[in-house]
Amino acid sequence: MKVSREQVTDYLPHRPPFVLVDRLLEAGENRFRTDFFLDPGHLLAEQGRFTEAGLLENIAQTCALGFGYLDSKSGTGARVGFIGAVNRVEVYEFPATGQAIETLVEVLYHMETIFLIRGTVFAGERKLLEGEMKIVLT
Repeated sequence: MKVSREQVTDYLPHRPPFVLVDRLLEAGENRFRTDFFLDPGHLLAEQGRFTEAGLLENIAQTCALGFGYLDSKSGTGARVGFIGAVNRVEVYEFPATGQAIETLVEVLYHMETIFLIRGTVFAGERKLLEGEMKIVLT
């Protein structure tokens, strides 16, 4: 584990209840992996299921946490980022609250501060959602 639950906000600009990652499990130049427990009372849960918006924001925060962690290790300081576009999203299943999800982000391409990423969210071995995002870092 690279970043514990207690350290997440050291690398993210988000604050509870809008922190949608619990731990950074893996951080490489082109790959990040996080986990997150879906609290039954979360604002982005509806009728006992986590929403598509919540899953997409979880992918974006996986990027933010991964990039923030790498920036801190390189001594440059964390950059602010935002979602430039969301494409090719496929939802297979909405996860039930009260369970954990794991998110994998792979950098497909980048040019300076613009990154094209593929994010995939899993519950155990089941693929829940996958899609691409353009992330822009300042």
